[in-house]
Amino acid sequence: MTTDVIPLGTASALPTEARHLSALAVERKGRVLLFDCGEGTQYRLMEADLPRVRVDAIFVTHLHGDHCYGLPGLLSTLALQQRADPVTLVVPSGGRAMLDATPGDAPDALPFPLRITEIDEGLTRAVVYETEELTVEARPLDHRGFAMGFRLAERTRPGRFDPERARALGVPEGPAFGHLQDGTPVTVPDGTTVQPDQVMGPPRPGITAAYVTDTRPCDGGRALADDADLLYHDATFADEHAARADKTGHSTARQAATVARDTGAEGLLLGHLSARYPNPTPLVREAQSVFPEAEIAEELRRYELDPRDKEPEPFLG
Repeated sequence: MTTDVIPLGTASALPTEARHLSALAVERKGRVLLFDCGEGTQYRLMEADLPRVRVDAIFVTHLHGDHCYGLPGLLSTLALQQRADPVTLVVPSGGRAMLDATPGDAPDALPFPLRITEIDEGLTRAVVYETEELTVEARPLDHRGFAMGFRLAERTRPGRFDPERARALGVPEGPAFGHLQDGTPVTVPDGTTVQPDQVMGPPRPGITAAYVTDTRPCDGGRALADDADLLYHDATFADEHAARADKTGHSTARQAATVARDTGAEGLLLGHLSARYPNPTPLVREAQSVFPEAEIAEELRRYELDPRDKEPEPFLG
């Protein structure tokens, strides 16, 4: 079962004919996590064939309009669809007040529970969302005002059970197999105790994906990107506008690539691109000179992350 990362909007501040405002979806087992929600995001969800009713959580990096003005419309649509399941919203402080001031979108007026977590500027690191299978972590970024980035990480899964090894050790088929897979030792008919690690392969790591925008290169962004299978990073400008990038709280493509290289990321998607680059070739060229795997984030493309690609060698006994 893959986890798909789908960029929905990769523009910086201004939409263009080719790029839309900031949003990125992660689809896993038919459910959707949404990172940022710029104007028009619900239309992009439809174009990506991602049903809006499957959005379980929304994570907003900061309250600049190009990252959050699509939120009232999306919540209004979910209300019209008579959604009943709760939605988690992680947003900087001030997000609830913004919705309270939007007719029809006040959290208490929605027909579904909107579970809001507001994060203030004292953030250092926080797990802001978790299920039995994954977590989402937030860390502060370095923008003009408070902003945060996010890291999705699947939990490590137990190693694969080796039934042939279990039989060779005298374990009878049936409940004993299940006990070993659950981590419980079993005693076989000859009185020997078989430990789970004798029949279970190494733990299987899950995938990790980081969403780091809008920001200058910073410690928080690097921590989120550490060994990520896929890093989406602010690459608003090319090197020739490095001074403007620093002044406005953004990164260059080369800086994004340097973060990917230095943190051991497997892949890099360059996003939040300035409208001055209708042809992003200069950005790609700069980034690939540092990190050859860098590429421009292609809107509506599904970047498949398969945890099976990370599995250790099969159990050898």
